[in-house]
Amino acid sequence: MYKPITIKDIAQALAISPSTVSRALSDSYEINEETKKRIIQYAEKHMYKRNPNASSLRRGRSYTIGVVVCEVENSFFSQVISGIESVAYSKGYHVILSQSHDSYEREVLNIQHLANSSVDGLLISMSAESMDFSHIVDLHTRGLPFVFFDRIINEFETHTVTANNKEGARQATQSLIDRGYKNIAHLANAPHLSITKERLEGFKQALQQNDLPFDKSLVRYCVSGGRNQQEIEEAVGYLFNHDREVDAIFVASDRLSMGCIQAYHQVKPLDPPPAIAGFSNSDTLNMLYRDFTCIRQPAFEMGRAAMEKLIHLIESRHPVYSFDKIVLETEMIIN
Repeated sequence: MYKPITIKDIAQALAISPSTVSRALSDSYEINEETKKRIIQYAEKHMYKRNPNASSLRRGRSYTIGVVVCEVENSFFSQVISGIESVAYSKGYHVILSQSHDSYEREVLNIQHLANSSVDGLLISMSAESMDFSHIVDLHTRGLPFVFFDRIINEFETHTVTANNKEGARQATQSLIDRGYKNIAHLANAPHLSITKERLEGFKQALQQNDLPFDKSLVRYCVSGGRNQQEIEEAVGYLFNHDREVDAIFVASDRLSMGCIQAYHQVKPLDPPPAIAGFSNSDTLNMLYRDFTCIRQPAFEMGRAAMEKLIHLIESRHPVYSFDKIVLETEMIIN
């Protein structure tokens, strides 16, 4: 089994004390230049690396951040993670990624594991199944810093970073109305998620501004967050067998948009597909679907902002009582 070289190994090889080696590697003025040079050359030749666990014990910090998302393969979350890492590594922190796959049980296990691994703080986007937040509240009460992004909760005060979901949804729905569509359905995520509520508000606002009625029967929720294709097919089948002839759909997320397109080909394979507008940070849908209006979130910037706020909580020498609710603007892309 691989065993990295230690300060004690260097000291033994050079017949000097471990404390002398440690001071030399820290560039201490107490060690003469000749001895320091000999120690550093030996350490470099044998690929010595500082033990981060030992350093964290001395400083009371692990310089490790836990990140919990529903899935890494999702374009939006992969871009968020890039933003997180761009800040983390520049500040000397490492990132541990964990996926909930929109499962409450997996989210609980992942968060507990990260907390037991002595992370300095957690960045979280909630899973679609999570309705009990006691696992998070308990850790926060015990002093672990949290910052929420995208899917947030309000069980306690902390920094949050989201997109302007309401305005993005309003713009997406308005784009469909501007093209002459009037019977617009809404395919939504799990109803309790913060993004679901905000995007539904934007959808309703666009209808109201154009004197179109809101029909709650044209709103279908996918509680699995788009991970259950059968659930999506049932929702799409319901919408296109509705008394009102649906001519367009506003879809709440990337995964739901892809699932919706697949489901429509199952439900009405011979009919031309409807116009779709929705949230997506993937270029795939734009290439595969000719009539798709995309609302793109500033995912990289969201990750950067969330990481910066978490480091602020971790490194603050005094209790933090003032928290920011950062809302970033979306961008509409029409094919």
